[in-house]
Amino acid sequence: MTRKLHLNLFVHGRGHHETAWRHDGATPLALTDISYYQQLAKMAEAALLDSVFFADALALGEEIGHVAKGGLEPVTTLAALATVTERIGLIATASTTYTEPYNLARQFASLDHISGGRIGWNIVTSWVQGAGPNFGYDQQIEHAERYARAFEFLEVVTKLWDSWADDAVLDDRVSGRYADPERIRRIDHAGRHYKVAGPLNLPRSPQGRPVFVQAGSSTTGRRFAAQYAEAIFTAHLEKETAIAFYEDIKTHAAALGRRPGQIIILPGLSPVIGSTEEEAHRIWRDLNELSDPKVGLARLSNRFGGHDFSHLDLDRRLSVDDFPDPVRVQAAQSRAQVITSLVARERPTLRQLLHSLAGARGHFTVAGTPERIADIVEDWFRSGAADGFNIMPPILPSQFTVFTEQVVPVLRKRGLFRTEYEGSTLRERYGLERPASQFFPGPRRAGARGSVSPRGPANEDASARKSPVTEAV
Repeated sequence: MTRKLHLNLFVHGRGHHETAWRHDGATPLALTDISYYQQLAKMAEAALLDSVFFADALALGEEIGHVAKGGLEPVTTLAALATVTERIGLIATASTTYTEPYNLARQFASLDHISGGRIGWNIVTSWVQGAGPNFGYDQQIEHAERYARAFEFLEVVTKLWDSWADDAVLDDRVSGRYADPERIRRIDHAGRHYKVAGPLNLPRSPQGRPVFVQAGSSTTGRRFAAQYAEAIFTAHLEKETAIAFYEDIKTHAAALGRRPGQIIILPGLSPVIGSTEEEAHRIWRDLNELSDPKVGLARLSNRFGGHDFSHLDLDRRLSVDDFPDPVRVQAAQSRAQVITSLVARERPTLRQLLHSLAGARGHFTVAGTPERIADIVEDWFRSGAADGFNIMPPILPSQFTVFTEQVVPVLRKRGLFRTEYEGSTLRERYGLERPASQFFPGPRRAGARGSVSPRGPANEDASARKSPVTEAV
C-alpha cells in the first residue's frame, strides 16, 4: 500500500503566534465560544485532515495580560466537536499527574462512544509551573515522580478499558439478559500510587481504547515512544534531527517486537503562508513586531523550570552557558534541549530567540508561498523525517484557511494526501491495529451487542498483548 501523508490541525488560542489574537486575520470570537472550535473542526474535516488536536495547561501563567489564554477545557470540548463532525479524529490532552485514572478512563471511553471511535489521548505529566499548587501540592512535582505516576496510571486505565469484553452487552429483551457478567471483570489494581477495584462502569469503546499520543522527545520520552506510543507529536527545527529521531524510534520499536508502521511520527510545523515570499515574511515580521519581550521571557523561564533570564541583554548573542542544563530541568526537558541546541547552532540574540519561540514555542516555523510549504512537507516526508505533520497555523482561522485551500491541493496533486477518508475510526485513519483486550482476547460471540469498530474487532483473534504502561512528557 502506498504510504500516505498524515496531517493534523493543532488548535491553540487564536493562532500559534503569541500575538495572533491582535491580528486582523484572527477570529473575533471569544476563546470560550464553542462555535469557534466547531468551525475549525468542520474546516479540517472538509479538507480531509486526520484529526484536530488540543493541548492543555493546568495553570494560567503570568503572561495573561498580553497573551490570549483561557480557552475551553479540551476533554469536554471534544464532546461538543464530536456532535458536529462525522469523520475527523479528535485528540485531547489530559494529565496523568493531576487526574484520577478511573475518571479519565470513563471520560475517554465515553468520548470514543460519542464520536463512533475517533478519539485520541495525548498523554502528559504536566510540567507547567504553577500546576502543582492548583491541585493541593505546595510546589511542582519533580520530573522522576511524574513519570513514575504515569507508568502506573497507564497500567490502570488500560486495565479499565479492557475490563469489558467486546461482547459483554447482550441487550436481549426476550431473555431479560442485558449483559453477561462473566464477560466483565474487576481489575483489583493495588500499586504504589493507585488502588482501583474496577471494572469500568461502561462498555468497551469502538476503538478498544483511545489512540495513545505522546508529545516529547526526551531520553525517557523516547523509550516510552518506542515501546508504547502510537502517534508522536514532536518538535524539530531541522530535517536532520527529525530524521535521526524518526530512525531511532522506529529502530527501537522493531527491536521490541513492534511493527514500525504502528507508530506515526508527526513533527510540529507552523507555516506562515503568503502569495509571495515577500508577503509571507511581512506577515511574520508584523506578528513579531507586536510581541512583548516580557511575555517571551516568562515563556522561556517556564520552559526551564522557572529560571530567571531577565538579566540578559536583549541584543546580546546567547551561548549555551546562559541556560541551565536541560537534563536537570524539572519542566519540559525535550523542549529545553531543542532551545539550547538552537542557541548552540545559531547563536541568536535573546530578542531573536524570543521571536522564534513566539511563533510556535520551539516547533519548526517557516514563511513562504504555498508551493514552498508543500515542498518542505514533501521533502521531510520522503526523506524519512516524518509520517506527516501537526499543523500549527500562526493565525487562526486565516492562515489555516490558506493552508487548506492552497497547500493541501498541491499535496494532493503530488499524490501525497488523501482525496477521501478511509475507514471510520482514528485508528483506521492512522493505519493502527485495534488492540485486543488483555482479559478477553477471544473472538466476539455471534449475536452479542458489543461496542466494536464498524469494521469489526480486527485484532480479536490475536493473543492478548501485554497492557501498555506508559510515561508522559
